[in-house]
Amino acid sequence: MSRPHILHVAAENDRLPGCKIGGIGDVIRYIAPALADLGCRVTIVTPSYGYLHRLPGARRIAGIGFIFRGGPHWADIFEVPDKSSHTNVRNCVIQHPWMEAYDHWAGRHRIYVDDLFNEPFYTDSSRFACFGAAVSAAIVQGRFGPLDLLHLHDWHAAFVALLRRFSPTPALRTVFTIHNLSIQGLRPLRHNESSLEAWFPGLPYDWIDVGDPQWSDCINPMAMGIRLADVVHTVSPTYAEEICHPSDKPHFYGAERLESVIRYQNDAGRLKGILNGCDYPARRKPARIDMPALAQQLQEDVVHWCAHHDLLPAANFVAYQRLADLGRSPERPHLLLISVSRVVDQKFMLMRITDPSGRTALQHILEALGERGFYLLLGNGNSDYERFFTYMSTQHRNFIFLNGYSERSADMLYGNGDLFLMPSSFEPCGIGQMLAMRDGQPCVVHAAGGLKDTVQDQVNGFSFSGSTVWEQADHFVRTTCRAMDLRSENPRQWRRIVQKAAATRFLWKETARQYMQQLYGLQVQKPAASAPHKPPARKAPAASKARRKI
Repeated sequence: MSRPHILHVAAENDRLPGCKIGGIGDVIRYIAPALADLGCRVTIVTPSYGYLHRLPGARRIAGIGFIFRGGPHWADIFEVPDKSSHTNVRNCVIQHPWMEAYDHWAGRHRIYVDDLFNEPFYTDSSRFACFGAAVSAAIVQGRFGPLDLLHLHDWHAAFVALLRRFSPTPALRTVFTIHNLSIQGLRPLRHNESSLEAWFPGLPYDWIDVGDPQWSDCINPMAMGIRLADVVHTVSPTYAEEICHPSDKPHFYGAERLESVIRYQNDAGRLKGILNGCDYPARRKPARIDMPALAQQLQEDVVHWCAHHDLLPAANFVAYQRLADLGRSPERPHLLLISVSRVVDQKFMLMRITDPSGRTALQHILEALGERGFYLLLGNGNSDYERFFTYMSTQHRNFIFLNGYSERSADMLYGNGDLFLMPSSFEPCGIGQMLAMRDGQPCVVHAAGGLKDTVQDQVNGFSFSGSTVWEQADHFVRTTCRAMDLRSENPRQWRRIVQKAAATRFLWKETARQYMQQLYGLQVQKPAASAPHKPPARKAPAASKARRKI
């Protein structure tokens, strides 16, 4: 039987350098070879963004003619090798100047563009609509070869589902994955350069397929992908349950105004929640290094981040000084609390919630930590949160805010921390908690989305909940203090939790197996079970045949 050929359409692909911002890139990187190991052929296609087609070894494999904004366009498809070079995984990128976005200040190409608040998604929606038109034309023209399945990731790829509806070629079974429902790509239907009718003039669309449930004059690509897919998939089972209910922000993050759209698919049995996996390298052994070495390596990254600024940022100045304090003693502090994350509302809102005394949850945690250790937070993002964490680092010597990101720093913190804090208000799946647990670092998490599916309180970590943000913040502080005290007062139980965290596995091969069965409707062929050897008592009949398990 020939291998089924699956086309993954996404904005990110971490199999290629520089083509990852968040969780989409992680999923694409690992699910593709896992599916290939189960007998599939996988092609991944992203925009080139003006630079991926120039990577070493990239080769042009086809051209595409397509219609966009009412006129003819031409794009090129390149195949780009990656380090793994899996035989049945192919990385493709589409090069077209309208899909590019260059940041002249930073001197680099960008995957996403942050538009002004009065025109959200103005740039990106046009770029990904153009990408969708090119991908749809490439499918019709057979540029990817014969396909069996189409897998679209988040709102950026939803335009392919719309254009496929009007394709002259037979329909393909289409899966749509929701990675983060809070980002939907909302734009006007008409009367705007960045609108549906500007991108595809004359397209005979139905409002019921593309319209936003609340704003009737807008297109909602996320809702469009959900409506037009044969199967809708979320990246954890609990998140699939949560998004069937209306949001009650900031206390609860659910369907984000799309409950009627999602419930329709759920009632029809087309909504599936499958937990993402995590990579477990066979020879990975996190290095536990002494504090002077850890502080020095982190200081080197802080200095590197300073090079991107004309003036010395206050966050980097304070972090450098605090790291000097950390590195003065060769002995490890009793406790190292760690967070590695984008500093945005979703991830850290609970840390800023105040109690009746006016003190934030973060202040309570730092005061409880005291001289027992340090809390190191690595990340960047929202400027308001960056200022908050910078200010808190000036007020508490045991808090170090590393306002930047590097894989090296993240890897060191995962491998050397004692307790990982992840109080996300919502989390479709989450990868930080998996990476921390992989290195034997228990986590304190909000029992929401994928965090609830991965961390069991008092078993392999610690979790909290609450019906309001004030309850959630209070329970977050209490749970973190409980975990810190447990490490001090009951080392035996702490070691059991550490060992259980390190032994917990979320395997991509199991995720891929569920993709095959629940999303693609394909059977996974299992190898025949080997029977114990017994000397034959007599000659077997010539007509007998061994039966195989399928």
